[in-house]
Amino acid sequence: MLIGVGLGPGDPELLTLKAIRILEQSDKVFVPGKLALKLVSPYTDAEILDFPMTHDKSVLEMTIDHNADVVAAEAVHKQVAFGLIGDPNFFSTFIRLKNRIHEKYPDIAIETVPGISSITAFASRIDAHIDRSFVVSDGSPIATKIVLKTRTPKKIRDRLIEEGYTDFIFAEKLFSDEEQVTEEIPDKGNYFSILYASKREMKKQ
Repeated sequence: MLIGVGLGPGDPELLTLKAIRILEQSDKVFVPGKLALKLVSPYTDAEILDFPMTHDKSVLEMTIDHNADVVAAEAVHKQVAFGLIGDPNFFSTFIRLKNRIHEKYPDIAIETVPGISSITAFASRIDAHIDRSFVVSDGSPIATKIVLKTRTPKKIRDRLIEEGYTDFIFAEKLFSDEEQVTEEIPDKGNYFSILYASKREMKKQ
């Protein structure tokens, strides 16, 4: 098993209790650099994997392929953690690593433990009061939309289909005993609900 562990924005006190527990319980821990290594070092020994900062696609492909092999060799029979700054599901190295392992080693189970992302850390640091919709972008075309508090998820889905979105997941009361995650979009949703929409063709690019 492989678990991507979000380590937060860099403050050691902003690691979650669950992140610390996973780090301590894992048989092997990998990190992508020295900053992440410093954050995990109070709880475990870790190995740094090299992820070069380059736009050379051949180098990137060769590196991610090699690192996927290294991690998979451990994750086949052990619990392996990959700790990284921020959140593993937002603009992260772990996304590329996870996708390559899925391709080459589909039998390895992969999970993620959320961490405080740069998005929420930034808002806290600058004291931004965000109570209206906003866009987060790295400059690439927008392929995903997340709608909070989806009390009428099916109506919202129908509107998003007109905007070109094709794939949808409805989630309600996450990380609670009443958690629900489904691709069957209901008519009504709870206040604590989210609709995830994505454009299939853009995800493949």
